Amino acid sequence: MPTLARVKERAEEQSTTMTADQQSMIRMLANDLHRLNLSVMKAVDAGVSVELVRSARHHGGDGNWGDLLIPVIVASRS
Repeated sequence: MPTLARVKERAEEQSTTMTADQQSMIRMLANDLHRLNLSVMKAVDAGVSVELVRSARHHGGDGNWGDLLIPVIVASRS
């Protein structure tokens, strides 16, 4: 099975164990990440290199955590 198909299948399996609120937040996160990826592509097309680096980890207090990111931008030398 191709890796991409397995990732989608695993994500669908995991989502069935989430509450409606959790599923809603995951959809919102996915949409925001899609917009971020589009912005990264536009920045690269405009002549800069973009690296996303974990700046911190947010802990929710009950075992859940998430990585917080900052962009490292390098302008091209044209």
